Amino acid sequence: MPPKISGKAAKKAGKVQKNISKSDKKKKRMSKAMSIMNSFVHDIYKRIAAETSRLAHYNKKLTITSREIQTAVRLLLPGELAKHAVSEGTKAVTKYTSSDDHNNMKGGKRLFSEPENV
Repeated sequence: MPPKISGKAAKKAGKVQKNISKSDKKKKRMSKAMSIMNSFVHDIYKRIAAETSRLAHYNKKLTITSREIQTAVRLLLPGELAKHAVSEGTKAVTKYTSSDDHNNMKGGKRLFSEPENV
């Protein structure tokens, strides 16, 4: 015969179950929100890449530079949002180039050697 559960214990168990189900609902909501944001970022990235490629092609350039990317962002994003995006992008590139990561170092050796002057 299973032990009897007192009224307080049953009440606590009910509250715990209710909190767990609230937590599950919150996790599902957050997961859905993250999925939507991921789709949004992926879509914007694809649009910027396509526009950047078009700009390079129009200008008969084989290399995509930060200039083409900035122009694509300015064309695709409205007003103030474009200004902030370009500003943050420039800041990120500056931070990266001032770090050691941009030297392509691995185990103390460069992965790509500098071209030799002949």
